[in-house]
Amino acid sequence: MTRSSKNPLKSILRNKRAVSRLQILAEIAEHQPAVRQLEIAANLGITPQAVSEYIRELVGEGMVSASYRGNYEVTRSGIEWMLANAGSLESYARHIREDIVQQVSVWTAIAAGDLKTGDGVGVYMQDGFLYAAKKPMRATGSVIADAKKDEDVGIESLIGIIEHHEGAVHLCKVPRIMHGGSRKVQSDQLKEIVAKAGMVAAVGLEAYVALKSAGREPDMFFGAREGVIEAAFHGIDCAIVIVDEEFTDITTRLDGVKLTYVIHDLIVP
Repeated sequence: MTRSSKNPLKSILRNKRAVSRLQILAEIAEHQPAVRQLEIAANLGITPQAVSEYIRELVGEGMVSASYRGNYEVTRSGIEWMLANAGSLESYARHIREDIVQQVSVWTAIAAGDLKTGDGVGVYMQDGFLYAAKKPMRATGSVIADAKKDEDVGIESLIGIIEHHEGAVHLCKVPRIMHGGSRKVQSDQLKEIVAKAGMVAAVGLEAYVALKSAGREPDMFFGAREGVIEAAFHGIDCAIVIVDEEFTDITTRLDGVKLTYVIHDLIVP
């Protein structure tokens, strides 16, 4: 038994594939033996081809049995795997509810104006940062200590929903050096795209040079992929200029976290 199998929690949370396997096993168990792969795909938001591949793997590993009629059933081994991982998820959720969330009694925000201890404030997201102001918002709380405008301020008794909209990611494809590099980039179009972005990143030296040639210093280079995802989650529209061979990986990552993205092929024909 591997270390990851001894610790189902780490395996299931850190591996998107393991999550999909658990979901598909649950779908099969719920509808067996007449399992419709198209329905599973629709329910989970993945392609029928992906469902077919997962089921083939599960059959090969002995977690699902298949009959000659195309019917499927979860085996005892599959049920044990499901229970182990589902139990770990349940324990982790309980840990979040009872141990972690209760500890987050004070939130940190930026004071949008001078605030006094005990002031009732509205809490909102702006430009990726949490702000507190003396105005009505859907999320409200109470100031724990005096703070001047633009200082960090503690907010307690936070209730309601913090208004938040995820940002879009603009993917700008550029060629590797063997195909022309930054010299084969439509610079005017690149300038137009990055001018509207709140955060700009580069992946690959060709992308970095293309941005510099367009008159824009990238905000991120090292760790750019995860930085862009984090910024988009905080409501910032981003542009990531990326070499073509890295393009599939970033789209897969964005699909996985369900962020909206727009593709711009900037390679000169």
